[in-house]
Amino acid sequence: MKKTSGIYFLFVYLLVSVFLLESCHSSKKAAKKKAAAAQQSSYTHTPNPPPATSKPGKRSKKQKNAPPSETASRESGITKKYSEKLGVSENSITNYTLYNFIDVWYGVPYKFAGRTKAGVDCSDLASLLYQSVYNITISGNVTDIYKRCKPIKASELREGDLIFFKINSKSLSHVGVYLQNHKFVHASVHAGVVISDLGEDYYKKYYWGAGRLLK
Repeated sequence: MKKTSGIYFLFVYLLVSVFLLESCHSSKKAAKKKAAAAQQSSYTHTPNPPPATSKPGKRSKKQKNAPPSETASRESGITKKYSEKLGVSENSITNYTLYNFIDVWYGVPYKFAGRTKAGVDCSDLASLLYQSVYNITISGNVTDIYKRCKPIKASELREGDLIFFKINSKSLSHVGVYLQNHKFVHASVHAGVVISDLGEDYYKKYYWGAGRLLK
């Protein structure tokens, strides 16, 4: 009887021990899962700081000091150059297309009936200028061009008007395009494409009249 009771108590003791070990193991697993979940939660819900952005409407010092574009720089150079040639303020040079054309052709030598950078004559220069700057087609010799004009007084001259000369000839032999401040651009026999002044003795001597192209 005593032997049977001892075996019984031993069985109960082992059973309780197993139960306690199992409970302890389960508690440790649960604790690990909880810790892992907490760590994962911290990674998931901690947002990254937003990237720094500049305030709208403000530019960095680098942008403020950025050099002007090549086009703006050339335009400024043309304006300054031709205001000095014409003896006027830079604000008076408003037709950039006109002065850019002149700058491209300036110094091209004179060549009778020429229409290229290798050489150009006065009537063809006027024709090329009108086509490029004003999108107007004119052609022919100096007399042909004059026939398309309305005669005007020298005091009425304005940009784009045409000036005619009789140089050592009984008929019209030379034409230029008026700019401003008594200056005009033309293809001179001796100097090529150049800007001259109507007040010069040579041009005062041979000046014949002015005209405004009829539309």
